[in-house]
Amino acid sequence: MLKITFAKSPAATLKTAIIPVYKEGKLSESAKSHKTLITHTIENHPNFKGKLGQTLVITMGEKNDFDHIILLGLDDPKKLNAIKAQEAGGKLFVALKSLGTTAAGLLIEEDAKVKDLSTTDLAANIAYGLKLRSYTYLKYKAKPKKPAPEFKSFSIISAQSTTTKKTYSALESIAEGVFTARDLVNAPPNDLYPESYAKFIQNELKPLGVSVEIIDEKKMAKLGMEAILAVGKGSERQPRMVVMKWNGAKTSSGKSSEAPIALVGKGVTFDTGGISLKPGAGMDEMKMDMGGSAAVIGTMKALALGKVEKDVVAIVGLAENMPSHNAYRPGDIIGSLSGKTIEVLNTDAEGRLVLADCLTHIQQKFKPKYIIDLATLTGAMMVALGHEYCGTFVNDSKLWKDMDKASDHTGEKLWRMPLDKVFKNDMVSNVADLQNLAKSGRLAGACTAAGFLEHFIENDTPWAHMDIAGTAWRKSDQPTAPKYGTGFGVRLLTQLITEG
Repeated sequence: MLKITFAKSPAATLKTAIIPVYKEGKLSESAKSHKTLITHTIENHPNFKGKLGQTLVITMGEKNDFDHIILLGLDDPKKLNAIKAQEAGGKLFVALKSLGTTAAGLLIEEDAKVKDLSTTDLAANIAYGLKLRSYTYLKYKAKPKKPAPEFKSFSIISAQSTTTKKTYSALESIAEGVFTARDLVNAPPNDLYPESYAKFIQNELKPLGVSVEIIDEKKMAKLGMEAILAVGKGSERQPRMVVMKWNGAKTSSGKSSEAPIALVGKGVTFDTGGISLKPGAGMDEMKMDMGGSAAVIGTMKALALGKVEKDVVAIVGLAENMPSHNAYRPGDIIGSLSGKTIEVLNTDAEGRLVLADCLTHIQQKFKPKYIIDLATLTGAMMVALGHEYCGTFVNDSKLWKDMDKASDHTGEKLWRMPLDKVFKNDMVSNVADLQNLAKSGRLAGACTAAGFLEHFIENDTPWAHMDIAGTAWRKSDQPTAPKYGTGFGVRLLTQLITEG
């Protein structure tokens, strides 16, 4: 695991130094001590333009303090912000790993050229981006007999090292939450199934001060949670619902008078589609259909590690959607905790059934201030927005404004989608209260799915539905995330809750 440290001067053992430069090779204050060497090197490498995250390695001769100096491009210093600093840090990690170094340090000084970001924030966010990009998932890889040198130590060397460390510490808590979410999404479904997942949550969060309640299938049946139970009927591994509470507001100011913030996550640990079986090609990726729940777990971990002074309650519905002689069928009419009946038209529209019971339970038991649910809910959302934006349906303008602000701050992009009575009415059945596919068929599939969920929002509770189908799983590397599970949502939700 990569260790990040802070110091006012470089250790004698440090052999790789990183020095920031700006676009067109303009030198930062940090570069002044090696001005002649750096200027000469840049002149002889015309392809190096100092673009964001661009790197240039200088190999030093004998009798020098360092074996290598790496120039890190930060582009236009007047336009630098936290997200760009994180992107530069992520790209720097790739360069350092390719170089084969085991330890490196960023030399950074106060610089008047950087207008909107303090040296402390710039350095902390470069380290944060580097940390996020350093994630690996090697649990099932055999250890090599002769392991290659591992890049495992990164130092921030600055006169402001004490304040930078404090700023980075809060970001590191979020990174740990992101890593937990990525681990869960990347986990194979033979190891991560409802019962094992619930135990993982308990073991991961309870030691951090989060209370955890596991509701098994017997208690769910007694309570009337027929919708989530129907989804899991086809599997030998029965569903679980996990309720988590972080009483952060009560740790510093006594009993909180505010209603808690509520998070809900879809946790379908594997989705075959059930009787409405999915095509075989790509079905292996359906282990990521619990990405919404993973984001919720990661957020709860980040809040607890950061000791965020807010009260938050979270619920994840965990089920495995399998075909068998016990599986629910198209044509079935099932109940739900809300009392509403649902006509099943397609067993692959199962996530909304899981969420329905979770949404009802969290409202009836906790009367939350607002609810945000996250789910890899529809392929239609991926058709609409691809992998860049998370389609977000919100019934409250203030909540949307706060979420949009958190999105801008973290770089986890949201796009507001419409909630409309047309979509909500499209989910009303002729033979039951609701149906799990729209009368209009595939058209506006993400919107009608949100319309279905809206039927389970009580008393005009402020609510947002984040369809993370396209953002929870990526097949290519991103600046601060390697491919596959991204942990999308953890940074945004933590920012929203902390600042809201």
